[in-house]
Amino acid sequence: MASLPFSSSLLFFFSAAFLGSHSVSHAQLTTNFYSTSCPLALTSIQAVVTAAVLVDPRMGASLVRLHFHDCFVNGCDASVLLDASPSIATEKTAAPNNNSLRGFEVIDTIKTSLELLCPGVVSCADILAVAARDSVVVLGGPTWSVFLGRRDSLTANQNGANTDLPAPFFSLTQLNASFAKKQLSFRDMVALSGAHTFGRARCAFFRDHLSESNIDPAFAATLRPTCSNSSADDNNLANLDVSTPNAFDSAYYTNLLNRRGLLHSDQELFNGGAADAIVRTYSTNPSSFFTDFANAMIKMGNISPLTGTSGQIRRNCRTVN
Repeated sequence: MASLPFSSSLLFFFSAAFLGSHSVSHAQLTTNFYSTSCPLALTSIQAVVTAAVLVDPRMGASLVRLHFHDCFVNGCDASVLLDASPSIATEKTAAPNNNSLRGFEVIDTIKTSLELLCPGVVSCADILAVAARDSVVVLGGPTWSVFLGRRDSLTANQNGANTDLPAPFFSLTQLNASFAKKQLSFRDMVALSGAHTFGRARCAFFRDHLSESNIDPAFAATLRPTCSNSSADDNNLANLDVSTPNAFDSAYYTNLLNRRGLLHSDQELFNGGAADAIVRTYSTNPSSFFTDFANAMIKMGNISPLTGTSGQIRRNCRTVN
């Protein structure tokens, strides 16, 4: 869930009349929302996600990250999927997302399949939520019941993407503040950071961390050939979890105990602060991590959904109807 550095300008709020009302509760969402209107929806999403992740295990992390970057900006409304248009400043080119987010084609494939099955029924926002869950399960992680019934936004919020997404250089205090703003607890933040137990990050995200004091020198040395001081190396990739990069497990936290967090923000979770005890628990008790991660994903997936008659069900996730 790493993000590029971004400005500290104030969040730009679109009018409620244009976006529709958002709710901070999932009371209007249900786990069986499509049981009658599109009973094969979840099976169809699972089939596409499983095929994509088996071909490219990194795609699992990418789909989780898409859901995260969607929910942290205007809530879980699929605004992150909208392409640029004369009326839309896309979130895709915001600093944390540009040349970084991926998985859009997988979402397109899912949407095409669902439009053939149940035209105009399943929202892109719900697709993101279910695809994130299925990605975790395919690679060995926990499952959870996804609350459904979100609708899709009519616009994007590029400024919000530049201000509300936690950055890879954040301190523990900044991370906590970023998640608290979305009504996610300190423990939620530590658990959700465990999504870095799979996937990769670009050199631009971790170059500065290699010269810091809270990283294992031998680990840093292995990364320097991939990430020199040249900007030409910015797009070179390294595994977020050096131990088991293609599995969803608790090795991420064990790596932190050994000062082998790839990002500065990763290692901040185990650096003599309030998160140390939680990291130790997750490292030795994977079931505790799995339970907390699943619960935190449910909470994150319920950030300010559009429901009822707000927004729309997009026919194409990249454009408004």
